[in-house]
Amino acid sequence: MAQYKRILLKLSGEALMGEQGGGIDPHTIQRLAGEINDLCHAGIQVGLVIGGGNIIRGAEKASEGLDRVTGDHMGMLATVINALAMQDALEHLGQQVRVMSALKINQVCEDYIRRRAVRHLEKGRVVVFAAGTGNPFFTTDSAASLRAIEIGADLLIKATKVDGVYSADPVKNPSAQFYPKLTYDEALDQRLSVMDATALVLCRDHNMALRVMNVFQPGAIMRLLQGEDIGSLIVTGKVA
Repeated sequence: MAQYKRILLKLSGEALMGEQGGGIDPHTIQRLAGEINDLCHAGIQVGLVIGGGNIIRGAEKASEGLDRVTGDHMGMLATVINALAMQDALEHLGQQVRVMSALKINQVCEDYIRRRAVRHLEKGRVVVFAAGTGNPFFTTDSAASLRAIEIGADLLIKATKVDGVYSADPVKNPSAQFYPKLTYDEALDQRLSVMDATALVLCRDHNMALRVMNVFQPGAIMRLLQGEDIGSLIVTGKVA
């Protein structure tokens, strides 16, 4: 029995690459779509935010000389591409999906309207929130935090390539300390690489629980939502 009714799942664009150096790996997106479809069959309402780093990173292009606002808009469009790819993968499994964009792209997806998004979720549709917040200088982490709060999600899940939150990159530093539970203030004070500060403050101030976990462990999301202690939990206030 799932312990959560509605979640917001944040996937990085890199999660769609698989073993490729970029783009979208068909086998990887099909596997992720299968896991999301399983969540829906378990009665969980799923909102989804996908980054665009597998296609382009606006901030990186800005450091190479591209105008930052232009780069960020390019990054937003990359998230739309990923959202449409996930929509297609889910629909092939028979799952109803709506892509809602913070930028107006009416010919390929819906405009983001909070009340309509909630209604889609209530009807059992997966809602993929694309184009970030629609504003430059904000990451898709911030977009995920914002959308999770707006739709009243019970939990925000950041699915990454590591098992949770560490004091340093565990790939580069094998002795890095793992944090099974911590507060937003601790994450901010220690400048841990969880989400950007704006995203963390949003979650903290609106009491939105955040779980950071490894998306490459098959079935881990379902096990988490059924009550298994997976990854790292970040909450507002003291940690028991």
